[in-house]
Amino acid sequence: MTTTEDPAATLADVRAALDRAMPSHRADLEALVRIPSVSAPGFDPAEVRRAAEAVRDLLARRGLDDARLLEVDGAHPAVYAHWLGAGPDAPTVLLYAHHDVQPPGDVAAWSTPPFDPVERDGRLYGRGAADDKAGIGVHAAAVSAWLDARGALPVNVKVVVEGEEETGSEHLAGLLDAYADLLRADVMVLTDSVNWQVGVPAITYLLRGLVDCEVEVRGLDHALHSGMYGGPVPDPLTGLIKLLAAATDERGAVAIPGLADDVHEPTAEELDRLEALDFSLDGFRADAGLLPGVELGGDPELHPLRRLWMQPNLTVVGLDAPSVAGSSNTLVPSARARLSLRLAPGQDPLRARDLLCAWLRANAPWGLHVTVTPGAAGSPFVADPTGPAFAAAARALEAAYGHPVVYTGVGGTIPFVEPFARAFAADPAHPTPALLTGVEDPDTRAHGIDESLHLEDWRRACLGEAYLFDELARSLGTR
Repeated sequence: MTTTEDPAATLADVRAALDRAMPSHRADLEALVRIPSVSAPGFDPAEVRRAAEAVRDLLARRGLDDARLLEVDGAHPAVYAHWLGAGPDAPTVLLYAHHDVQPPGDVAAWSTPPFDPVERDGRLYGRGAADDKAGIGVHAAAVSAWLDARGALPVNVKVVVEGEEETGSEHLAGLLDAYADLLRADVMVLTDSVNWQVGVPAITYLLRGLVDCEVEVRGLDHALHSGMYGGPVPDPLTGLIKLLAAATDERGAVAIPGLADDVHEPTAEELDRLEALDFSLDGFRADAGLLPGVELGGDPELHPLRRLWMQPNLTVVGLDAPSVAGSSNTLVPSARARLSLRLAPGQDPLRARDLLCAWLRANAPWGLHVTVTPGAAGSPFVADPTGPAFAAAARALEAAYGHPVVYTGVGGTIPFVEPFARAFAADPAHPTPALLTGVEDPDTRAHGIDESLHLEDWRRACLGEAYLFDELARSLGTR
């Protein structure tokens, strides 16, 4: 691409190419949603591999080179592709997404089958429609728009699409070690976050971390009639409930001693950024679906968004116990739960996991036997959103959405971000810029029943990334 071209005309052509191709990009997205690529244990790993192969073929079809699977022992496959024709003076941008999805949960509770994408009222419903197969579509659409319009991109592009983000990226270190040279880049764009509202783009500069574990409480070697033995013989399920309840205080805040000692104290700039947001408590409650009279959890002296983004939180995400429908008057031998602990900025995930597991082992009531199985560990992430890459992203997204960018935190976790930003930084004190952009919105219900994608915002996200390539070339490269 030469410097004599009219930039406005170039971007107009890129936009026109994108708009012409959006029906086919949507068809690609729907094809991915139809693949039940649940990476959690107990689901068919062949479906995750099938999704990886479909993404590989999609990226190749959209003009990227060297499209292939990245294999690490024991891991679901990731996908890689690149376009490196912009030359050595142009920045290299790594585009991240993930092709695995969360389990659908209660399939009967969905309005339509979770892996059968359906449009209603401008939203595409289906598991992974937003989180994060829409992100894959954004990368493919933005790259192909430039190739269709000009036959080249203004930046070098690498794409990595992970296959186990939803299970905590257990093999991430192995992936980064095995493919370090392949993944090295000047800036990373992760289209796996949430916008402030429909039509209001956000750049996420803060993520919580995550650790999880399974805890089993056992007291009997076989089930017993509750009338014959209940009372002197303790109930393991009640014991598990008491143990879980003791892990949080009366306000719902984490009560494990020492766990919050390394929480990062927000800077004045971070607090000012939070306070400047157009936040409505009523809107927040409505977005969450809180029923009337239900109180917010955590320290009431802290802003709700500070509690959400900058404080740890413990959630029981799974429970193995007799169902109500099939229950009988029985003392069960054991009960099991899966716990998810979100970590605030500053917290060490391995330290937090050790503290959580040790506390669970030490605090079961009535001498009940406890087995704790540690799970995934992902680091929190905080960026300084004042650098040139962030400014470039803000300009690109504002042009695409017609609305200024909002800088936000997110209470969720993307384990890839912090290790990558540190691994490829020339100076450890200045991590590789990581730009987290949104395909979700407050109505998306990611991980929940009836997950959905706002289709017009998805188009804007595709356009914003296409514009971002131009902005990054101007800000970080020589044109």
